[in-house]
Amino acid sequence: MSSLSFKHFTLGVEEEYMVMDPNTKELKSHEQRIVHEGQKIIKDKVKAEMHQAVVEVGTDICQNVDEAWHDVALLRKTISDIGAGMGYALGAAGTHPFSQWQSQLITDHVRYNEIVAELQDAARSNLIFGLHVHVGMETREMAMHIANSTRYFLPHVYALSTNSPFWEGRLTGYKSYRTKVFDKFPRTGIPEAFESIEAYDNYVKLLIKTNSIDNAKKIWWDLRVHPFFNTVEFRICDVPLTVDETIAIAALFQAICAKIYKLRLQNMNFIQYSRHLINENKWRAGRYGIDGYLIDFGKEEQINTRVLIYELLDFVDDVVDPLGSRHRLALIHKIIERGTGADRQLKVYEETKNLTNVAGYIQSQFLSSL
Repeated sequence: MSSLSFKHFTLGVEEEYMVMDPNTKELKSHEQRIVHEGQKIIKDKVKAEMHQAVVEVGTDICQNVDEAWHDVALLRKTISDIGAGMGYALGAAGTHPFSQWQSQLITDHVRYNEIVAELQDAARSNLIFGLHVHVGMETREMAMHIANSTRYFLPHVYALSTNSPFWEGRLTGYKSYRTKVFDKFPRTGIPEAFESIEAYDNYVKLLIKTNSIDNAKKIWWDLRVHPFFNTVEFRICDVPLTVDETIAIAALFQAICAKIYKLRLQNMNFIQYSRHLINENKWRAGRYGIDGYLIDFGKEEQINTRVLIYELLDFVDDVVDPLGSRHRLALIHKIIERGTGADRQLKVYEETKNLTNVAGYIQSQFLSSL
């Protein structure tokens, strides 16, 4: 197995940022000015989102986690500088602690107008901020195999990313409320396994033929074989507070894919569990973050989430050095010790009882690991 190459497991990272008033910390429309200015410097790596208080960025195709770190760091710094120059503050969390969706402006764009026309309040209220990680694949067939097998681990990584405990000024009781907001959309959540890439393509064709969707990008699952690129796209996570956390999570997704690939080449596979079972774990991860228990379906018992994450790190350990990501994955241990973004937001709230301070903390973390 020494000749095994993981070179094709490239990375692409997309993050969604909140644009705030630096004084009140309220979400604020930037009327796409940050995007227009950003495109002069970083071209199509920055784009508008449905809500005008959101900026979306995406890296180039990165050969390894260090390239991804530098790209995300550059994107955060560039957007932050442009925003500051225009009188805005930036932050990264799955939801804003107190801004109301009803008062947010929608970007005037054909695609967003269509989505709002169809989905109505589900779309207007979708004021959330996610992290999407693309992992490159050799073929679409392999992408489908890896997507099927990695579904099981989605709740484990999601638990680490939880970063949205507040919604519209309320303490929700969830570590990630973002997913609860997004659940109102159709075609979301944990996907079923598909027996082949053809079966997946046929599903997409049927939806297009019946006018359910106009293209496969309107399939918003927590994980999907990308409709246009040779990637598996992981979409379950809240956007993390810091660059370091984003890259640690990206590195973990990459390592899980590489491990499943290695098993496949040895004619082995990770056991496939149904969507219903994985959903039990997703619910627990969103509610309790890393402080709860996830179900170990093999043992048929619930196990401390932190213990299962350590087990996951052991499971992927043999592919980490070939990928060159051990130093980035080391941060997972830190998240387990000091808490996720949600835990740290909640700590600020417990100490100050003030949501403006929580939003200020989110802002303070945006460039903190640079």
